[in-house]
Amino acid sequence: MTTTLFISDLHLQADEPDIAQGFLDYLNYRASKANTLYILGDLFEGWIGDDACGPFENRMIDALRALSNQGTRIFVMHGNRDFLLGQDFARMAGVTLIDDPQVIHLSGQPVLLMHGDSLCTRDEDYMRFRAMARNPQWQAGILEKSVEERLALARQLRQQSGEANSNKAEDIMDVTPEEVEQIMAQHQVQTLIHGHTHRPDEHDVSLDGKTGRRLVLGDWKDNTGWELRHDDTDLILESFSLSDLPH
Repeated sequence: MTTTLFISDLHLQADEPDIAQGFLDYLNYRASKANTLYILGDLFEGWIGDDACGPFENRMIDALRALSNQGTRIFVMHGNRDFLLGQDFARMAGVTLIDDPQVIHLSGQPVLLMHGDSLCTRDEDYMRFRAMARNPQWQAGILEKSVEERLALARQLRQQSGEANSNKAEDIMDVTPEEVEQIMAQHQVQTLIHGHTHRPDEHDVSLDGKTGRRLVLGDWKDNTGWELRHDDTDLILESFSLSDLPH
């Protein structure tokens, strides 16, 4: 049996030690039994460059490397918080960075993987920021700044994002149904897996007379982790208690 796991939106940070420990336990207890692990964005709450890793980041990197060394293949997609993850991180952690969107095959069927933020097209302010933040020239300019300057900029962006989101209608920050249908048709898939919205669920999608599936991963918080599991047959979305994982 081949086991493939999908997680996203852990938002790892030193200020949330229980989530971080839950992630380490997850790698040791659940992910170590899988053939492949996909992390679909926002593994970290923030990432200001591979050259700015501190003790916390290095601890997470070492755990990923240990899992990789045991034989589990790990693929990491950028999120809207950690879009500056680079190849140095990938080498240190023993992971492979993948594009957004990405098509893989499960049981011979194509499946589309995304972080999910690009589907929220009704949030026009965010879409403008996303276009800027994913521009390689903009990223290169940020990485040329000192670590202190980057930390200050990250704090500023988080504050602005929080203030902006507090004034937005809930549906604006969710995916646009027409965008979902369009991109699934474009990639000729009947299954889409994504995170970002923090609204774990499974949705039907109308695709030219057929019914597709949109599986939304959950964010890790309040002692709860989320995982989508594929064991040769079907995709099962489930939550679990982080404190119940063996240490």
